[in-house]
Amino acid sequence: MKTTNEKIALLRQAMQAAGANACLIPSSDPHASEYLPDHWAARSYFSGFTGSVGTLVVTESASALWADGRYFIQAGRQLAGSEVQLQRIGVEGVPTVEEYLAAALSEGQVLALDGMVTPTATVQSLQKALAEKGAVIKSVDLVEGNWEGRPPVPATPAFLLDVKYAGLSAGEKLARLRAALAEQKAGAMVVTRLDSVAWLLNLRASDIDCTPFALAFCFVTPDDAMLFMDAGRLPAEAAAALGAQGVRVMDYEKLLGTLTGYHHDHTVLVDTAGTNWAIYTALQSNPCFTLAEGCDPVQALKAVKNPTEIENLKAAHAKDGVAMVRFAIWLEAELAAGRTVTEVDVEQILLKLRAAQELNQGASFDTIAAYGANAAMMHYHATPGSCSALQPKGFLLVDCGGQYLDGTTDITRTYALGELTENERTYYTYVLKSHIDMAKLQFLAGCTGGNLDIIARAPVWAHGIDYRCGTGHGVGFFGGVHEGPHNLRITNNVVFKPGMLVTDEPGIYEEGEVGIRIENELVCVEREKNQYGQFLGFEAVTYCPIDLAPVRAELLDESEKAWLNAFHQTVYDTLAPRLTAPERAWLAEALAQGVRGELPPEDAPLPLLQAYLESRLEKRIPPLLTPL
Repeated sequence: MKTTNEKIALLRQAMQAAGANACLIPSSDPHASEYLPDHWAARSYFSGFTGSVGTLVVTESASALWADGRYFIQAGRQLAGSEVQLQRIGVEGVPTVEEYLAAALSEGQVLALDGMVTPTATVQSLQKALAEKGAVIKSVDLVEGNWEGRPPVPATPAFLLDVKYAGLSAGEKLARLRAALAEQKAGAMVVTRLDSVAWLLNLRASDIDCTPFALAFCFVTPDDAMLFMDAGRLPAEAAAALGAQGVRVMDYEKLLGTLTGYHHDHTVLVDTAGTNWAIYTALQSNPCFTLAEGCDPVQALKAVKNPTEIENLKAAHAKDGVAMVRFAIWLEAELAAGRTVTEVDVEQILLKLRAAQELNQGASFDTIAAYGANAAMMHYHATPGSCSALQPKGFLLVDCGGQYLDGTTDITRTYALGELTENERTYYTYVLKSHIDMAKLQFLAGCTGGNLDIIARAPVWAHGIDYRCGTGHGVGFFGGVHEGPHNLRITNNVVFKPGMLVTDEPGIYEEGEVGIRIENELVCVEREKNQYGQFLGFEAVTYCPIDLAPVRAELLDESEKAWLNAFHQTVYDTLAPRLTAPERAWLAEALAQGVRGELPPEDAPLPLLQAYLESRLEKRIPPLLTPL
């Protein structure tokens, strides 16, 4: 096994042979995916950093990797001992990739990158930065031949998602896309993003771990749609169903040749962020095409879930909530019995509990089960050889989710396992306030994700604290756990619309101390309409109790308590019919107790009573809930 420095040395040799003075390896595949098939995880292979996002740059004398705030701790640890220098994105004094390369290259020098896996927008930004220095970009694959044991390109069996889950047929979605293209004065588009292809054609496979996508492109014109994917992967009836809706299946490798040899005039809409440079160059070389740059309209179309999708995803979340309640019961019983439970054990039991639910297709991402200080790494992942055992103190953070034919789930809960420090309890309450303030927000139509993100940050900003990530992200329908174009991030300018699904997951992460996150999925809904316009809000579609043991109730205002009570009432009403009698009793007791105090009278109604929120004990917090 070669070291990172040895792998970097091989890249430098390949650079020299190609006449290049630097090379760039993005975290991308031909489809600008966030989560990559192993075949395209070149940045991870050559740098040693395994996070989902990052950029590696190698020059003749140095190498550097850019990572965002989610990965500062992880990247620092994984790069330690190598020559690769960590560049912390957004930190004062840290150059951008463009600035770094502009400083490193001079007149006539060459930056090498693989145009097949580098988004056009990235290349255009680099070209602008390097033009002033007189440096140029060359498309060349330096990875192939220098990656020992490179995994093959995946080709898992594909299938079509039933309309009873998707709500619309491929033909109906193609009609919507063509109408959207016409609005932008375009007649054609190469649909490149895997989530866009999946939604457009109801196409699913397992080419990416935890994400039900097939490696495919779709070239859509006013009267034709060509799906570029190995036809052998589709059952005959699925191929016939697509054919009946005007979709031809062609070999994956024939896309570039088809584009360069096409003989009909079209204005082609190009999403430069999602279209790789090789495809852009092929389109540009064909005189029949007039290119118009714009956003992929499929992203906006699929962001607004249709009524069938919303009904289905609520059912998926109810099943997921059952699995989470059973997990909490299991965890409580294991700890009460004094048995050893590791972070890996947590991940495995969650997989088993979800697998038992109807229509489950596995996890929606690798579970983050992080105990104590491990949770300060936002994307921590325990392994059998490197994991912590839980103790009757501190927090366990669990960020997990499931793929179901009727929806994709993403949930985070932070559990108090026993004694907590005052800082831990205070931080937890700040995070809960941030979560609730977003969930209960009413806002005027026209607000963007950037507008809304600030609301969630206010409770932590007030105490000089921030989390170096967005507050939330879009979620696909039996698709990617991260899908746009909307999200809750200061930089996002997408207007929220009814039907959009987004996570609400603020947190506090203190290196070496603690990590806390609380996450529900929210669907945007209409609220009142008056002389000021249409107001919108959110409805939580995640059904799982929030642990109240750590809460400093005096820090919650009355509206926050009311939201929490109403949410837990919905959780109970949704899950109770799906639980066994002992499980229902456990859930009712958990919700009725509120913040740990004496049990309420037997006739005390749900939801949580404010009186019990106020009756928090000032003594040692007991373990999570009471064993059955």
